[in-house]
Amino acid sequence: MQWKCNHSVHYLQFGGLAALPGVWHGIFPRYALEKDGRRRSFNIGLNGNPTASQVLFNRRQMLATSGCREVVFARQVHGADVAPWEGPAMQTAAAETHYLSGDALVTDATGVALVIQTADCQSVVMADPVRRVVANVHSGWRGSIQNVLARTVAVMKARYGCRPEDIAAGIGPSLGPCCAEFLNYRDEIPERYWAYRRAGDLFDFWRMSADQLAAAGVLREHIEISGICTRCNLHLFFSYRGEGKAAGRFGAMVGLAG
Repeated sequence: MQWKCNHSVHYLQFGGLAALPGVWHGIFPRYALEKDGRRRSFNIGLNGNPTASQVLFNRRQMLATSGCREVVFARQVHGADVAPWEGPAMQTAAAETHYLSGDALVTDATGVALVIQTADCQSVVMADPVRRVVANVHSGWRGSIQNVLARTVAVMKARYGCRPEDIAAGIGPSLGPCCAEFLNYRDEIPERYWAYRRAGDLFDFWRMSADQLAAAGVLREHIEISGICTRCNLHLFFSYRGEGKAAGRFGAMVGLAG
């Protein structure tokens, strides 16, 4: 991944996705830098420690960085529902921020940024530069065992005519196989996924997601894994496993230039 900076805000990009024309994406760390060099929280979750006004300011900065006019957030429930955004037809008010129910967002609308909030779960950004469609997926362990990624690819195919072999995907910073411990995995994780178990009770959900994308038809060479464990990198990202309920949320964003 590559560090970028715009509007004094730093963020990470996947090399392959960054090379796609007309597609913008970014993974935002837990801190932003003030003009005097001091760090401040860049929490975008309304359930974290900063006041709501601080969070809303961070969200506006994130949107400005993307260059998009509007932003759509998922009402994440650790499920596998995919919510398409159809632009003006779905707007209920003249606002720049919109919400859809589900854990995956998909759109072909330009000037609209799709946002997923995480603090250990995976954000998986996808883009089809041929049909000009983007998606952003919240894939926690519950979403992973329901294969929310395959469901998202299926919606991109059925609704927008995407071909999986044209899709590029990036698996964002999240719990790595070093820290994704599931003491009760025999009760929580279906046996067909036990092949992703590492030493002890650790699981490699990065590899699981890559395999699910590949099984859905996305080419292996189009799948990038950040390889950044959130719990191991608390200086960069929020982590529920590392911080508990006090953890904020960092954002993953993708949109089409318009």
